[in-house]
Amino acid sequence: MAEDLEIIKGNKEEQYQSLLPQIKGLLSGETDLVANMANVVAALKEQFPWFWVGFYMVKNNELVLAPFQGPVACTRIQKGRGVCGSSWSQAETLIVPDVEQFPGHIACSSLSKSEIVVPVKKNGEVVAVLDVDSDAYNFFDATDKKYLEEIVQLVNF
Repeated sequence: MAEDLEIIKGNKEEQYQSLLPQIKGLLSGETDLVANMANVVAALKEQFPWFWVGFYMVKNNELVLAPFQGPVACTRIQKGRGVCGSSWSQAETLIVPDVEQFPGHIACSSLSKSEIVVPVKKNGEVVAVLDVDSDAYNFFDATDKKYLEEIVQLVNF
């Protein structure tokens, strides 16, 4: 497994570049937000060996679970709590190499080791976050940040 992760980390940029046209095609002409979130998450999960990937939507001043791929997840997250709530409150992408070292980390699964959370903004306000977990430490980097930020902008929130 570790060797597979190193191979993937080595060509992440190529994988994202090949995935972008597919995601654009999936979203083209579709106006349903849930359908678009579901397809983006499925495409990402198929492309990468991530443990968990999904969206949380801002509803009634908390993050509420939306389309995802992976094991069961936390349903609601308060602003400022854990990596997702912190990304929401700071309105910036957070990359966490070791989730156990993140103050206030919410352990939905003990198998999650590293995480990236990308806020989705509409009219300057965070309306959702894209949360991605890996069962390997230090899996996410600037390449993931660049492309995941681009991908969430493709979804018409």
